[in-house]
Amino acid sequence: MSSTARPMLEVEDLRCSFMTPHGEVRAVDGVSFSIDAGESLGVVGESGSGKTVTAMAILQLFPITAKVRLSGRIMFDGVDLLRTGGRHLRQVRGAEIGVVFQDPLTSLDPVMPVGDQIAEAITLHKGVSRTVARKRAIELLERVGIPDAGPRSRDLPHHFSGGMRQRIMIAIAISCEPRLLIADEATTALDATVQAQVLALLDDLRRESGMATMVISHDIGVIAAVCDEAQVMYAGKIVERAPVRSILTTSTHPYTTALLHLVPRLDHRSHHRLRPIPGSPPLVAGDAIGCRFAPRCELAMDQCAQTPPLVAVGDRHVCACWLASETRDGAVVSAQTKAAS
Repeated sequence: MSSTARPMLEVEDLRCSFMTPHGEVRAVDGVSFSIDAGESLGVVGESGSGKTVTAMAILQLFPITAKVRLSGRIMFDGVDLLRTGGRHLRQVRGAEIGVVFQDPLTSLDPVMPVGDQIAEAITLHKGVSRTVARKRAIELLERVGIPDAGPRSRDLPHHFSGGMRQRIMIAIAISCEPRLLIADEATTALDATVQAQVLALLDDLRRESGMATMVISHDIGVIAAVCDEAQVMYAGKIVERAPVRSILTTSTHPYTTALLHLVPRLDHRSHHRLRPIPGSPPLVAGDAIGCRFAPRCELAMDQCAQTPPLVAVGDRHVCACWLASETRDGAVVSAQTKAAS
């Protein structure tokens, strides 16, 4: 893609806070990134890092009772989704941006046949007849690997295994041929074999259709399997972003390195111990300053009391760490800066 072409999705200085009885909790604090058409971006971090809230903010999929404060810009095809009307958002949800949620059993309607649930989305966004929508639903069930798709389309969600239910959720998400698919911890509750099958399905669908994907996971191994670029989040901020190969081989931020140490490797001896990260992620509230990983970082120094900037440490590789700033005389850059591909 030309460096002058506009990315399909641009998130600029996104901030998301929740008003609670204990005060303001800032779940996302100044996040900026972009996704090009056909690109697969992985977002990785521990629970509470802000990755799911970032994804939900794109389509404003928060509970109606939640007291949420959003600011920044979310540009999708040149339209700011934070400032557009509800009608436009409803048109984008499902039709232009699909979402695969973490728990399909709670996301699917328990008393509606799965084929009808897929057909409902198609009828709503495509305006076709119910007969055409149902035929398309069966085709989608076949595409995502549901055997005997015709008869099984009349079954209720509880008749399927966890892996099959996740495939049904993917069928719903892609039913209107979205340009961006957000997969939020889509393989968390699955065993290793089924997880690999679902990840392969997502990757095949992306390559066949040309849609972009945003894959959210706490497992950096999942991100490495299906993504072009990885974005590491901690306590509401992006701490590192780079092509997946660079993250795996030349990670710069201590938090990214710590996540990599949590992944079992085949070249390790059987008695090799994984290295857990000491402490717990913070509950971000108020005006936190400094590096938020510093209390858990083995390399923390006095300078970490100041918030580190995102600096360029390589080709399409940025990192928010004072050690990276000292070892590389790079200019401070925003997270969405990319080299021409």
